[in-house]
Amino acid sequence: MSTLFDSITFSKTDFTHEHLCKGEYDNCIFSGCNFSNVSLNDYVFLDCTFNTCNLSNAQFVNTTLNTARFIDCKLLGVHFENCNSIGFEIRCENCNLTHASFFKLSLIKTTFKNDKCIETDFTECDLTGSIFDNCDLSGALFNRTKLEKADFVSSFNYCIDPEKNRLKSARFSEDGIKGLLYKHGIIVV
Repeated sequence: MSTLFDSITFSKTDFTHEHLCKGEYDNCIFSGCNFSNVSLNDYVFLDCTFNTCNLSNAQFVNTTLNTARFIDCKLLGVHFENCNSIGFEIRCENCNLTHASFFKLSLIKTTFKNDKCIETDFTECDLTGSIFDNCDLSGALFNRTKLEKADFVSSFNYCIDPEKNRLKSARFSEDGIKGLLYKHGIIVV
């Protein structure tokens, strides 16, 4: 039987030195905590908020993230594809997701706001209706990705191949068109 932690705030805790009890965390807040390289395998986080936390290279094997919010967090190198895919739902705002991976995850209507998604892997994801609001997508991987009705209007530095991704009704700014034509060597002035 799993231990339940409900509506608890964890503030400025260094979980690289202090152990976070394995269990189910409902409506909890983690503020200014360090989870760098920590194993969060088999944990359950429901309606939790991670605010100004370092989760770089944390392990998330079979971890449940349901309505998890990451605000001002470092999530470098996190392999979200190892999470429990049932009910997987996150929101990221002002986060650094450099080298993170969402390989094959369903991210329908997910919001990424003011995030650095540098070399982030979105290969084979379903990002239908998702919003990339003012995100840096330098080197982000989109391959066999479903981007129908996705919004990239305010994002930048993306290179998305329309022949290898589903883009029906996706939204892009006029300035962002070059990110769809890069492979053809076309110069947009």
